[in-house]
Amino acid sequence: MLENLGRLIQDEILGMRWLERLIGQFLEVCGVDTSGRAGGSVHFFLYDTIKITILLGLLILVISCIQSYFPPERTKRILGRFHGIGANCVSALLGTVTPFCFCSSIPLFMGFTRAGLPLGLTFSFLISSPMVDLGSLMLLMSIFGWRVALVYVALGLVIAVLGGTLIERMHLENEVEPFIREGAGEVHSEEKMHFRDRLRFAWEQVLFTIRKTMPYILVGVGIGAVIHNWIPEEFITALLGKENPFGVVLAALTGIPMYADIFGTIPIAEALLEKGAQLGVVLSFMMGVTTLSLPSVILLRKAVRPKLLCIFVAVCTAGILLAGYFFNAVQSYIL
Repeated sequence: MLENLGRLIQDEILGMRWLERLIGQFLEVCGVDTSGRAGGSVHFFLYDTIKITILLGLLILVISCIQSYFPPERTKRILGRFHGIGANCVSALLGTVTPFCFCSSIPLFMGFTRAGLPLGLTFSFLISSPMVDLGSLMLLMSIFGWRVALVYVALGLVIAVLGGTLIERMHLENEVEPFIREGAGEVHSEEKMHFRDRLRFAWEQVLFTIRKTMPYILVGVGIGAVIHNWIPEEFITALLGKENPFGVVLAALTGIPMYADIFGTIPIAEALLEKGAQLGVVLSFMMGVTTLSLPSVILLRKAVRPKLLCIFVAVCTAGILLAGYFFNAVQSYIL
């Protein structure tokens, strides 16, 4: 019974298979052959776009309400109470309830650094925020199942904690740009919010995030539809399957020039997995896009000097590659 309930939650609530059937029936009434390449692409595009938009809206509404209890000043106070690796753990966890993409996280990273928080804490936050937010957990559950989602988030947090700890041990405070370090210790007033204000804030975040992410979702779903219906399975398997031991490296490097959040990369990952790509390959691609995209690295360069930037990229790259090969090793157990 519990297994049936779990399957119902996975398929019909998170996976929204009812929506897939509904769109299929609608297209058939319209005379579209969904078994063909063109019709299948239209079906994939409509289903994934609508599903992700609905889930994204609901998730942001809930997460933004939670986030309203952790404004920057309160987050700074919370982080300031902890020390050592425990502080890095708390910082990484707080990153899960903050903005959904790297470029949105950088201003908070700069604010935390300017407030005098240890550099390792700010980098643990900076790594976890775009990689493992609560929205990604729910969307990953809807596509890959709860086991994959939980392991993905756990590994992302491990990368954030170890990466921040390593950077802290290297004593690289002087590698932060002077205009940030000179503002250390600044404190600003924290505005209290009532419940109605929190709901208004959450709704504004829903509209803002959907407007911001929709172009990437449409592009991601479009690429996923092409992969799903037009690229031969043999090609994907040969390039990103078990036969290519460097598939994880290729996927991570492919994601770096791109700029998108996790909501735009999930449809591509879904299509690649269905075509025979290994789990570690598609998830390392997602981590590479969300954490190490070229535009994000360029933006971070404004806050830190080249040495620290290179160390950050190297630490994240090593963590992503190790996570990718780990997922490949345990794929048969968690899918």
